[in-house]
Amino acid sequence: MAYRIEFVNSAKDDLRSLRKSDQVKVLDRVEAHLTFKPTLQSKSRIKALRSGTFPPYRLRVDELRVYYDVIESERLVVVFGVVPKAKSAEWLQRSTEDHQKGE
Repeated sequence: MAYRIEFVNSAKDDLRSLRKSDQVKVLDRVEAHLTFKPTLQSKSRIKALRSGTFPPYRLRVDELRVYYDVIESERLVVVFGVVPKAKSAEWLQRSTEDHQKGE
């Protein structure tokens, strides 16, 4: 059974800010890699991040990073951000801090 994929509003904004070719590439890879086994790690694509990091998973799409969480009980993948690699560390730190504050 396939997982549903939802983008939060800020992730939709991230996606809209990309070139059309990058938007298509991200959407294609999200569908290909996250629809059936979103937690299956691989050396080059999906990575589970350190404990306490939010969101807990990352999908690499060339020079972009897609950060997401999986709600197994609902078979749902929630995408929280689509971020250039160069800005990933800063984005992830801010996201983790916001999550810990309950925002």
